[in-house]
Amino acid sequence: MIDTVRVPEPLPPPAESQAPVRGLTARILSACKRHPRVVAGAIVVSVLGAVLGWWMLRPPEVAVLEIKPRSVEISLSVVGRVRPENLVDVRSPNAGQIVGLLHDDGDIVEEGAPLAIVRSTVEQAQTDAGGARVSAARAEVNRAQLAFNRTRTLADRGYASTAALDEARATLQSAEASLAAAAAERRASAALTGEFTIRAPMTGVVLVRPIDNGQVVSPDTTLFQLGSRDGGELQAEVDEAYADALRPGMQARAALSGSAAIFLARITEVSPRVDPATGGRLIKFAPDVAQQLPPGRSVDITIIVARREAGIVVPRQAVVDATTEPKVYVVDRQGSVRARRVRIADWPSLNAIVEHGLAAGDRVVLAPAETRPSARVRPRMQPMPAQGS
Repeated sequence: MIDTVRVPEPLPPPAESQAPVRGLTARILSACKRHPRVVAGAIVVSVLGAVLGWWMLRPPEVAVLEIKPRSVEISLSVVGRVRPENLVDVRSPNAGQIVGLLHDDGDIVEEGAPLAIVRSTVEQAQTDAGGARVSAARAEVNRAQLAFNRTRTLADRGYASTAALDEARATLQSAEASLAAAAAERRASAALTGEFTIRAPMTGVVLVRPIDNGQVVSPDTTLFQLGSRDGGELQAEVDEAYADALRPGMQARAALSGSAAIFLARITEVSPRVDPATGGRLIKFAPDVAQQLPPGRSVDITIIVARREAGIVVPRQAVVDATTEPKVYVVDRQGSVRARRVRIADWPSLNAIVEHGLAAGDRVVLAPAETRPSARVRPRMQPMPAQGS
């Protein structure tokens, strides 16, 4: 048989101990009834204080970029100019005064067309004198020919000796030789005079006419600059440090400065010579498809040097101490900022090309000046930067 033990029920608190609590509650309720706005304001202030305290103590927010390897184009941007396929500086072989300019900038001329006339008074007079000598020599030939014909007729009839016939023949031959010499001198004078009429050496367009009518020129003075109408090439000067990486056949994108129309071109020549004044090498390009490009026009050219299928790029402002010991700030999974050393490709790209130090998923701080290593932050994701190289 089991004994039953009865637990006594707890005794209610004495009325004396409950009296202060009841009195405080009554006073609070009474105050709430008498001053409801004050009580509500106190509650609001308490809540706002709690929220403000939480807001002030939370980690700051920083913009980060999540690394996602992608295809990266390594390119070089330069500014070039359109150059005709053939470019000729036209000069006068003789010094003199310009007395006639027959064409101006932009004119299209055919090969052999006269461009300018240089004063040639003396030369023209010599040509005229040569023409007169030719006329005199021709008259002498006619006279000798008549004399020879008469002498031969008389010799055939026995009225003139053989010696007289030989003399007439020699006189005719001498006259003919004099005529040939006079004609040669006239041609020489005419050719010299013709040099004072400057003619186009090829069919093309007048690009520059740097002289004015009446100007005295020398054989070193450029009178006109002609460019061929068909075909053309692009030329740009590239710093020798980067030109070493360029090869004929590399593709490029080109657009006339200020234009959105892009056309493709390829490198045709990399000059081996370095300009000592600029430290650059001349690079020539040819459009893949013939273009109507005005000679001398500026062209924005982007040379595609290489492509990396899984490259990593970050904005250059995200790199700290880029010229000495480049590093970036990375936010770990716990929200702490860590400094990480990286290796940046030595290339003039818009964004920094990271060769070592970052991997997929890393979160790189975009504005490192806004935080410091070991700081706790709240990362805010930003989109990938524009591909630059």
